[in-house]
Amino acid sequence: MSSTNIETASGSNHHDHVLRPRPRKPQHSQVAELSREHSSGSADGLLDTQQAQELASSVTSGRSTPIPDDALASTKALSSARKQVRAEQRRRLFPTIEYSERVSHFDPKSDYRDFHGFFNLFWIGLAIMGITTMLRNYKDTGYPLRVQIWGLFTVKLWHLAIAEFLMVGSTTVSLLLHKLFRKTRGVWTWSRGGVAIQSIYQFAWLSVWIAVPFLLNWTWTAQVFFLLHTMVLLMKMHSYAFYNGHLSETEKRLQSLDSPVGASKEPAYTYPTVENPMGALKHSDTAPDSDSDGEGLSQLRADLARELTSPIGNVTYPRNLSWGNYLDFLLCPTLCYELEYPRTKSIDWTNLVAKIVATFGCIFLLTVISEEFILPVLQDSQTRLDNTTLVSEKLLILSESISWLLFPFMLTLLLVFLVIFEYVLGAFAEITRFADRHFYSDWWNCADWMEFSREWNVPVYSFLRRHVYATSRPTIGRSNATFVTFLVSALGHEIVMACITKKLRGYGFICQMLQLPIVMLQHTRWVRTHKTANNVLFWISMILGLSLICSLYVLV
Repeated sequence: MSSTNIETASGSNHHDHVLRPRPRKPQHSQVAELSREHSSGSADGLLDTQQAQELASSVTSGRSTPIPDDALASTKALSSARKQVRAEQRRRLFPTIEYSERVSHFDPKSDYRDFHGFFNLFWIGLAIMGITTMLRNYKDTGYPLRVQIWGLFTVKLWHLAIAEFLMVGSTTVSLLLHKLFRKTRGVWTWSRGGVAIQSIYQFAWLSVWIAVPFLLNWTWTAQVFFLLHTMVLLMKMHSYAFYNGHLSETEKRLQSLDSPVGASKEPAYTYPTVENPMGALKHSDTAPDSDSDGEGLSQLRADLARELTSPIGNVTYPRNLSWGNYLDFLLCPTLCYELEYPRTKSIDWTNLVAKIVATFGCIFLLTVISEEFILPVLQDSQTRLDNTTLVSEKLLILSESISWLLFPFMLTLLLVFLVIFEYVLGAFAEITRFADRHFYSDWWNCADWMEFSREWNVPVYSFLRRHVYATSRPTIGRSNATFVTFLVSALGHEIVMACITKKLRGYGFICQMLQLPIVMLQHTRWVRTHKTANNVLFWISMILGLSLICSLYVLV
């Protein structure tokens, strides 16, 4: 036979009929090398059959080395198991498929969460959209891109640069004011006149810089960038001033305990943090009841000193009151001031360059979408509305505009989210080595608007919870504090929309305040159990709401 060797028994003409595998030919380079070395020292230049088989088996065939009779029992058991498995594999005609109770990756009960391939597919789809759009424009006009929005980026660019420099520089007044409040006594301390002075300055500061784009007649693209940066700097300035104001009062209390007679013995107040978002009174049950309570005074001093020290322990108030620390806070991608932040060891330059490139890529795609799919719809609808007086016709034009803007605004929402929270904030985090990069959570799985407010924009949510909700709740209660927080957020969004569109309509304010009764309905027992349906409704209302608000502000 071609596949077996039939050996003849010694001294007999009968075959033993035992089928043995043909010895494998050594293919490995090491086997060949050993074969040449052995042949050079052998008389006949050939390996005998037994040596060749052992060499091939030990290096290339994967067969087990023969186990001696006096081997350990564990060694024999392992060898027997290997032989048994190989024998079972040789007897199988088809490989065995293991079945068990499992769910698919998209099943709601699945623990699988890695869908990065769809993220890559999203970018591939956007690239296809951009390429086909440029090809169509080149065919129709001879140019790959329209220039209506692109030309707005360079209008009065020097005005924008100078205004940005002056606006950022004017925020440093908060540092100068705080140094004044810390050194003085009486009416100019933070707890007495300092809060009022800082609040008045912030209101005047915001009013001035909101008016600048109108006075200089900027384009809407420059106004969007400048106004968003204005709101960011306002929140940073507020957090820096009020947190350091709290620390200045804590420092004065600690110093007053050097002569405890007549000093305040109230428990130390901990300012709201990520771990303790509502703030707290430390050791309120062991507060000293007299000037002679040595243990209570020692505990109070320790609590006050701990409040003046950063969580990491490297910075203590007032050593943070420096220009370098303030500039670092302005560059850090956070709105809540802390004495110290966790840092990475070094800058990942590859990651930084990638985020910068992605930022400009998102801006390019946002401009293409606005130029090709949003602006033409709004212009055409505005022309048609101007040429009709029938209410029914106007409603039909408005409905048609909203429907045409649904998909472009869905892409715009995703790109704005990526460019701000993933790339811009990520780039600044890399520049400053800011280690906490939790700028958003999985808001795309939200089932109600309250959950969305927590997970869509973590920096703004942390600011509102720390400086609005936590500070107002002890005075007005939980429900009223929630209402005030939504009110402040709605007013901020309305200011942005009014400045961009130069129309004060209140559509955005009304839509955001309507989230409160919707949240109450979503938290009922019957509604909150249907998570998939709630998430579908969330996405529908999000996309429809963006198109509706844009159409109302621009066309009405």
